Order: sequence, then C-alpha cells, then structure tokens
Amino acid sequence: MTDMTVDPAKAEADRLFRRKRLVSFGIPAVILAYLTYIFFAFDLPGLVQRANWGNAVTLASDIWSHKVHVTRNNRSGEIAFAIEGERKGAYPEGRRPEWVSGSEDKGLTVDLGEGRKVRLLPGKRTEIVLPGFQTIEVAAQGRSLDSNLPEELPKWISASNRRIAVTLPGARVTLTGARTEVFRYFTGWELFWFTLDSPYHGHSLGEILFGDRIDPERGNIAGALSDWWNNPMWRHKDVAWAIGETVLMAFLGTFGAAILALPLAFLAARRFSPLMLVRAATRRVFDFLRGVDALIWTVVLSRAFGPGPLTGSLAILLTDTGTFGKLFSEALENLDGKQIEGVASTGAKPVQTYRFGVIPQVMPILLAQVLYWLESNTRSATIIGAITGGGIGLMLTQAIQTQKDWEEVAYYVVLIVLMVMLMDWLSGWLRGKLIGGRA
Repeated sequence: MTDMTVDPAKAEADRLFRRKRLVSFGIPAVILAYLTYIFFAFDLPGLVQRANWGNAVTLASDIWSHKVHVTRNNRSGEIAFAIEGERKGAYPEGRRPEWVSGSEDKGLTVDLGEGRKVRLLPGKRTEIVLPGFQTIEVAAQGRSLDSNLPEELPKWISASNRRIAVTLPGARVTLTGARTEVFRYFTGWELFWFTLDSPYHGHSLGEILFGDRIDPERGNIAGALSDWWNNPMWRHKDVAWAIGETVLMAFLGTFGAAILALPLAFLAARRFSPLMLVRAATRRVFDFLRGVDALIWTVVLSRAFGPGPLTGSLAILLTDTGTFGKLFSEALENLDGKQIEGVASTGAKPVQTYRFGVIPQVMPILLAQVLYWLESNTRSATIIGAITGGGIGLMLTQAIQTQKDWEEVAYYVVLIVLMVMLMDWLSGWLRGKLIGGRA
C-alpha cells in the first residue's frame, strides 16, 4: 500500500527534475545555436578582415584633435595654409605656422617633428625625409607621379602612378598630380573660440577680461562674445538655433499629442464609452497611429508639407497620439468609481463630474507619462531632424557626411547628450513639483 503511494510521487519528482535539467541545458543550447547562426549568417570573420582599422583610428583621432594643412597647387604653384583645410580657417596673408620655414620660390620645409621633414621644392618636386627610411623623392608630371619608391612598401605607404599617401604618427602626406598636401595633428579644438581673423585669437581669458582694449572699436567682452557667437567655423549661433528647433519639435509634438489624445481616450475607455463600435473604432485609430513609426510619418509628411521643423513636430504628434491614447484610456478604466459617484451625488453635471471626479485622479499619471515622452522625444527629434532638414540632427548628419571635421561631430554629439541630460533633469524636477507636490 505504501509502495503504491510512493512510486507515483517519486515518478512525478523524477519527471520534474528531468524537465528542469532539460530547461537548464536546452535554453543555453538554443542561445548558443542562435549565436552560431549569427556568426556565419553575418559573415563576422569576413567583416573583421574587411574592416579598415586605419580609417577608424584616423577618425577617432580627429575627434579630439585638429589638423593644419599645408597645400601646394601643383599647377599654379600656389601654397596655402589652413586649419582643417577650410577657407574659413585659412591663415591670413603673410602668416603661416611656425613649423614651416623657407620661401615659396626657393622651397618650403615643413617640419613634422622627430627629424621628419617635407620639402616642397620648385618644379613640382617634393622630398620627404624620414629617419630610418630612404628620402622619398616625388615629381608631378601632369596627372602622373614619378617617385623613387621601392617595389616593396611598408604598410604606412600606399602608392600608385596617380596617388601616393604616407601616413605617419601625428602627420600625413598625400601627393597627386594636381596637388601636394601635408598636414599635422594637434590636440584640441582649434578656432573653437575665435578664428584667425579675429583680433581676440591668441589672447587669454585674463587678457580679454582685465587687459587693455584689444579692438579699438569694441570693448573686449562685447567684442569677444560677438566673435565667438558668430564664429564662421564652429557656427555657435546656428548650433544654438538648431538645438532650439530640436527641443521645439519635441515639445510641440508631445504636448500636441497629449491634447488630442485625452478627449479621444474617453471614447476608447469602456467606463465612459458604452458603445462598443465607438470604442473599437477609436482603439484601431490608436493602433494605426502608433503602429507607424515616427520616421515613416516623417517621410510621408515631408512629401506633403516639405522639410522643416513643423514636419518633425507633426510626425511626433501622430505617433504619440496613438501611444497616449492607449495609455490614457487604460488609466481611465482603472479609476476609483467612488470619487466619481461622490461628485455626481452633489448634483454635478457630466462635464463637472469629469472635471472634479476624473481629471484629478488621472492627472498625476498623465503628467508622468507626458513628461517621460517629452524626454524621449528630445532624442527622437534629433533623428527626425536629420530627415526633415531641421534641428541639430541635420547639422550632425552634414558633419558626418563630409567625413572631414570629426571634431565637429564630437561637438554636436556632446551637445545632444547635454540636451538630453538637461531634459531628463527638467522632466524629473517638473514631476516632483507637479506630482510630488500634489501628493
């Protein structure tokens, strides 16, 4: 009798243990099989082989440094000096970097440090002096290049009859038939405060604040602020305006969606909308609006209204209307009916019942959700702005596409992160004031 009662229990225990062992080994096996599939499906070994780590290192160094270009036009013989190779960063006539010596007619010598030198000689000739390696001699003839490079080249030299590139620590030399370009890397974001044509360039903060007047026509502080604000290279004024557009897109889209979603949420809530057809139709509208991503709405609306911040705001508004409608309707369905009945028992009209019996209950939840989505939409507005042509997202996309001034990309990314952090703090502060204070 005892055996018959123990055996089924033992069998059940054994079955449970087998099931647990199966789950314990089965789940890791499934995950391992999936990772193996990804390894071959995405061709990770080939991806690693095709990766150009040299470009990655160059781009990473561009983030925290700047480069000064010395460029010779091999056709006209003209030599230019510019930071980042831009006209806005060109050295004024008669000025050049201190590590450049010589004259244009007899030849310039560009000192790259550690004994490395590049000589720009008359007759479209270039000499590159590298300790521990032969002196490289290159002559431009039309579109072709003649050089004394050996057949076997080190990895830091790439050469053809049309283009030669020598990549060195902290410097690089590129030669084509049209021009010869030498540049050096330096730490920092040069010209972030003032460009070379500003009278305040090269002056310290103490000299500007407490020193003698630098520009006879302007006060030091007013003139320095004006030159910094209107900096043609870093475009601080345009960046500030773009950040304002991004925040405006998020603000208009989020609060516009909340205003539209609140009355529609009453139609979708079972407690306030007894007609099933009306509830179902409203909920399907919410599903449609939030089912289409904001980026898709951006593309559609840009065809209708053209690019601009308004298009981005409408895209956020449509998507968030569907999201808020679902969240608000669920909050309305979970209300405490006693407070509503208490207000109605005083003889209040339906509108008054909603105002004093419903809204006070859901307002903390609605505010918390709206403020959270405002913070989230600040990030989304950056991506949407890259498509609609507005905000900091557009400037970030343009800087990435040029693939030249990656320190500007880093600048915009830092500003975006600070903007999101500020919105996070602001939304938390508002939640504490509006909801915490109410509690």
